Amino acid sequence: MTAATAAWTETRPTALLVLADGTVIEGHGLGATGSVEAEVCFNTALTGYEEILTDPSYAGQIVTFTFPHIGNIGTNDEDIEDLQPARRIGAVGAVFKADITNPSNYRARNHLDAWLKRRGVVAMAGVDTRALTTLIRKKGLANAVIAHDADGRFDTGALKARAKAWHGLEGLDLAKEATSGQSSNWTETPWVWNQGYGRRESETMHVVAVDFGVKRNILRLLTGLGARVTVVPASTPADDILALKPDGIFLSNGPGDPAATGEYAVPTIRTLLETGIPLFGICLGHQMLGLALGARTVKMHQGHHGANHPVKDHTTGKVEIVSMNHGFAVDGATLPEGVKETHTSLFDGSNCGLTLVGKPVFSVQHHPEASPGPQDSHYLFRRFVNLILERKGEPALPER
Repeated sequence: MTAATAAWTETRPTALLVLADGTVIEGHGLGATGSVEAEVCFNTALTGYEEILTDPSYAGQIVTFTFPHIGNIGTNDEDIEDLQPARRIGAVGAVFKADITNPSNYRARNHLDAWLKRRGVVAMAGVDTRALTTLIRKKGLANAVIAHDADGRFDTGALKARAKAWHGLEGLDLAKEATSGQSSNWTETPWVWNQGYGRRESETMHVVAVDFGVKRNILRLLTGLGARVTVVPASTPADDILALKPDGIFLSNGPGDPAATGEYAVPTIRTLLETGIPLFGICLGHQMLGLALGARTVKMHQGHHGANHPVKDHTTGKVEIVSMNHGFAVDGATLPEGVKETHTSLFDGSNCGLTLVGKPVFSVQHHPEASPGPQDSHYLFRRFVNLILERKGEPALPER
């Protein structure tokens, strides 16, 4: 290799992000090598990159981090959110502005780059993420291909064709890929500083969680309030759920188009609603409940992804700062009679919560479990638990 050839090899890009409109963004590759089609979104959170990248709701997506310095706390085995890490359900790509920072935290067990390689996440740095975010805000969530080759050898024409031809997330049922393969019992309780996670010592109720791609911290918060939690696959029939004799039913978050998942989930939810058992949904679970009650869902222009979103709870009049991660939403204008809107986004007025009037049934679009993000909405888990305790004729927990 000549000196001139060596210099060219060192300076040419080793990663490309190719959008469906033909835009080509260059950078240097990180994480796994190879290429993958996905939808590009941006996340405005300042912390929690490991939790974000392992959130199953990000399946089929490439996350652009608007915060420029990623990696400073490294990675560990405690901050993952997917229920089955070996399956690596979560974001398939990541885009950074600066090079991955060396870890500087006492909890770090691995460098982010090595962690990305192990999880098979294709990543790139050296990107003007502010420009990319502006593009998404103007043109909407983009279909794309992210590619990483250590030698910088790309067939750009082929990558453009792949990005243009990719079908996108509309009509795609990703919950069937993110869900658990079988039922399981969850016993882990919330994390305590310098102690880690605990185990449930007692139980006062039984909650069945329908797993569309559930996050661990949701289950921890339920267990921490005294629930015995049984996790069941997304396609579990209503009769099988009821055979477990639940005191409460939870509909989890998850990825993909709610209308596609709703083809099998909505009939099940409608049957469960007839029982009078308290029911609580989050994110995709909120959208599933909306569909079951007769509303419609819509694809959003840029979605909501971040940990600084203001949402108003109309039942209390309070404004909360919450975590968001969704590209679809319940169309609040289509809520039928008897269904009340309880939460709205103060960014764009979109629906963020609903309740079935006179019934122990409610859901929210945002992520009250945080991880990452503020804990303003943790009270919603107590609200759900209190509906269960009320039905059982037992004293309520104080809402904090």
